[in-house]
Amino acid sequence: MSVGGFLFLSYLIISYIAGAIISMSIILENRDPARTVTWLLIFILLPGIGLVIYAVFGRNIRKRKLFKTQELANDIKEEKLFQNLEEIKELVNLEQDCINGSKILKDDDEEYAKKRVISLLLNTGMFPFTSNNKIDVYIDGNQKFDNLLKDIKEAKEHIHLEYFIIKDSEIGRKIKELLIKKAKEGIKVRILYDDVGCWRFWFHRKFFNEMKENDIEIMPFLPAKFPIIGGKLNYRNHRKIVVIDGKIGYTGGINIGDEYVGKNKKFGYWRDTHIRIEGTSVYMLQMIFLIDWYYTTRDIIMIKKYFPKMDHCGDSMVQVVASGPDSDWEAIHYAYFSAICQAKKNIYIETPYFIPDESILRALKSAALSGVEVKIIFPKIADHKIVNSASYSYFDDILRSGGKVYLYTKGFIHSKIVIIDDKIASTGSANMDLRSFMLNFEINAFIYDKEVVKIMTEDFFEDLKNSEEIKNTDFGSRKMMKKVKESIARLFSPIL
Repeated sequence: MSVGGFLFLSYLIISYIAGAIISMSIILENRDPARTVTWLLIFILLPGIGLVIYAVFGRNIRKRKLFKTQELANDIKEEKLFQNLEEIKELVNLEQDCINGSKILKDDDEEYAKKRVISLLLNTGMFPFTSNNKIDVYIDGNQKFDNLLKDIKEAKEHIHLEYFIIKDSEIGRKIKELLIKKAKEGIKVRILYDDVGCWRFWFHRKFFNEMKENDIEIMPFLPAKFPIIGGKLNYRNHRKIVVIDGKIGYTGGINIGDEYVGKNKKFGYWRDTHIRIEGTSVYMLQMIFLIDWYYTTRDIIMIKKYFPKMDHCGDSMVQVVASGPDSDWEAIHYAYFSAICQAKKNIYIETPYFIPDESILRALKSAALSGVEVKIIFPKIADHKIVNSASYSYFDDILRSGGKVYLYTKGFIHSKIVIIDDKIASTGSANMDLRSFMLNFEINAFIYDKEVVKIMTEDFFEDLKNSEEIKNTDFGSRKMMKKVKESIARLFSPIL
């Protein structure tokens, strides 16, 4: 045997032994079987390389306790700086008692689904619902940024921003210049950005250095300087949060970049959903931002001025919900499953990526087979080809069970909404995929206001006019190579 052959054989033996050891560790963790099998296949098919992929993307950070929510609570308690966490806990307990006693929502078919979802979110993550809210729904970046710039101009005390992606772009520079102006006026400005989502900052440091030089605090969430050693690369902050003066909040699917205002030639018009909230639910947006700020800086800044007294703003009932690897429960995932299972008339979904786990997929198929109207709008233009191919493999299940899938043709649809029976709507940063459900830090608003749900439903049907339906007969007759490509991509869907 040649030296090269001996070295290659040694490489294979060491790789397979290491893969076997790690595989046993994964099996003992009792993970989702699909994810476990996927990793075993990677170790077998990609000896050595698979170990590197696992080091970056596969380790179970949740069990390693990288994110310690309790540490924040203990720090706050020891420093006696703020009692809001205890106040929220008391509010959650009170709301749960009121729901169980039917003091808030009627104990009938009309309110049953709402009660179930609200109770689930109260129990899984201590997320209270509030009814003193006014909600505006925006369908693209132009609407969002026009209103956001106005609100920033009128800020009196503080501005908090948290985004997965912030680009040195035309809209990014407009926001930057305005934030610098407000900082010079004495307004406190804090910005959190995801270190991987904003990788361009590694090369264009002038963009945020200028903000730092003007007293704006801007920090990367979970810096990935040594991703393989630290194991943080796989756990990204996908949230989009803006809080202004503690009274106005924004969340949804729109990051900061010119493509979100339709200025990317490939995508053209960028259809998205974002909401503006005035009212008590802004407290939860603020709380989530401040907890994320603590993770990043270890600074506790939960002082009462960031939670000002709220006047009457409106009558919309909202639950702001966060989920991520720091959570004991996958709250958004569980809430989607619960809502879908209770649907009686319709389930409307918009998502740029469709990689459900077995529970969500089975719930959707069961609903469609039971006569519930299931409609999914998905982009015709692909921005991530492997994820797009994997998504198509799941459409076969939806179509065969009687659901309908539509491809958006007006441009690119990045909107993330779920609407159930004209009673419950959810929008935010979470996609209908495993990464959003289990790996990313996400934030969604669950809305129980009929008028707001009606507006979002009307927007959904307007999008249908700009979409083409995938016919089951045509879909089944697509080329064999395309089916093979989709099936292979699906094998890797648990780690996409």
